[in-house]
Amino acid sequence: MAQMPAMAAAVEVMKSEGVDIAFGCPGAAILPLYKAMEQDGGIDHLTVRHEEGATHMADGWARTNGKVGVAIGTSGPAGTNMITGLYTAQADSIPMICLTGQAPTDKLHKEAFQAVDIVDIAKPVTKWAVQVKEAAQVPWVFREAFRIAREGRPGPVLIDLPLNVQTQEIEWDSSVDEPLPVHPVRPRAAPVAKALDLLQQAERPLILAGGGVVVADAGEELRQVAELLDVPVQVTLMGKGSLPDDHRLNAGMTGVQTTQKYANQSFLESDVVLAVGARFGERHTGALDVYRGDRTFIHVDIEPTQIGKVFGPGLGIVSDARLFLTELREQALNRVSLKRFDSWTARVDELKETLERPVDFDSVPINPARVYKEINEAFDPETYFILAIGLYQIWSGMYQKAYKPRHYQVCGQAGPLGWEVPACIGVKKALESQGKGDTEVVGVVGDYGFQFMVEELAVAAQYDVPYVLIMLNNEYLGLIRQASLGYDMNYQVDIHYDEAGTDNVKLMESYGCSGTRVARPEEIADAIAWARKEAVSTSRPVLVEIMIEREANTARGASIDAVVDD
Repeated sequence: MAQMPAMAAAVEVMKSEGVDIAFGCPGAAILPLYKAMEQDGGIDHLTVRHEEGATHMADGWARTNGKVGVAIGTSGPAGTNMITGLYTAQADSIPMICLTGQAPTDKLHKEAFQAVDIVDIAKPVTKWAVQVKEAAQVPWVFREAFRIAREGRPGPVLIDLPLNVQTQEIEWDSSVDEPLPVHPVRPRAAPVAKALDLLQQAERPLILAGGGVVVADAGEELRQVAELLDVPVQVTLMGKGSLPDDHRLNAGMTGVQTTQKYANQSFLESDVVLAVGARFGERHTGALDVYRGDRTFIHVDIEPTQIGKVFGPGLGIVSDARLFLTELREQALNRVSLKRFDSWTARVDELKETLERPVDFDSVPINPARVYKEINEAFDPETYFILAIGLYQIWSGMYQKAYKPRHYQVCGQAGPLGWEVPACIGVKKALESQGKGDTEVVGVVGDYGFQFMVEELAVAAQYDVPYVLIMLNNEYLGLIRQASLGYDMNYQVDIHYDEAGTDNVKLMESYGCSGTRVARPEEIADAIAWARKEAVSTSRPVLVEIMIEREANTARGASIDAVVDD
């Protein structure tokens, strides 16, 4: 069998696994891998300005096309800089592989330069973290990494590559190798039948679609089941877009932050809830005694240990979301008759009509709800929206419309500030690889979090990656200011200074990008229209900075029956 560099085998494995781009930063301890990428070709590469940015780019890439994203860094701080991105991917079930360089194996116990035990550091935030100790293991470790990242509940893997391992040659024949099989998690027929019985016995059932529906590409199956059973559907923040917001059975989003009033009320009136791929996060449930009430829960999840983690359901089913919904539909079609819920769906429609929040504000400073009205009117259902964490994310969940799975992306559990700027790059590159490079990508950002990863604008400028950024600027740590109300304080959360604070437009310009600042609501539509055209003409990010009410609050409460607006 022919000899080949170990890193050439790694590159061949990645290409066969569907990787066409990697995001990373070269360093001395990872150069053999970069040499193999240069010689082999077939994997594009974007050089990032910070390794955390690489992980968020790989994350956005993976969320968009469902494949395994790849981020690369050298030894030492490169790996530790990746931990936030690994945690984010693990929390949101995103398949990703981080590759780190490492000091030679004979130096690891000698406190060598940038030699850190990244494997042990990464273990709590990965599905698998491994150091390759023998060069002959390289292709097999990479194969297993891709299998683990994809199988079951998807998630991140870290592979640590000592320099001396990277430089060796191995025997391996790519022509007779292929990806390892990923075994689907199929539901058993009996518990699915029981779930269908519980839904048919209900008077006011709901389906709750979580992020697992999006990850499983089960949006179409969700729609078919909802229409067949005539059951209203709610979504979690991670499941937003799994059923179009304008679908007649869409019943909104229950929660104590990202929520609609009509959704909370319809949830409180429900008696059976079929939760598919949802983890019952506390921003969704609020106080569990109120959330659970007297209703029966059916919890479907691909990961067995998720069931019962927050509370024990009436029925737990371990299954891939798409396969469960397919089986549920097949069993429903075989029933002699199916119960209709006309009075219940009519009640949900009534709540949607009477409990909708207003959005058409003309006040100055700009009311945040008006921003989302303009966003909804400006962009079509094909647009991809990217959001991280803050008041603007909560307002988005309250007001913004989403129509397709994977088109509304939010780092839901970890919530790292600054995620959007690099994630937008990954999303755009994924769309380009799908032949959809003209599809618009929009990052909705806050003024504080924007600056956490702002250096990655240089990557977008260097590699001609256009997208629109819409900033809601209140010159505050807005979410923390709001949380501080419970402590009767407003301490160290005001970040305004001088006359106008940070000039974010000039910050964009310093990276070779462009932007504009908006202070009046009637200016928003024209500014967004300009930004969309400017992004296309310059092939770079463009910012619309919108100055909003400085101390506007979102909906909030301790339980879903006690959410307040002010």
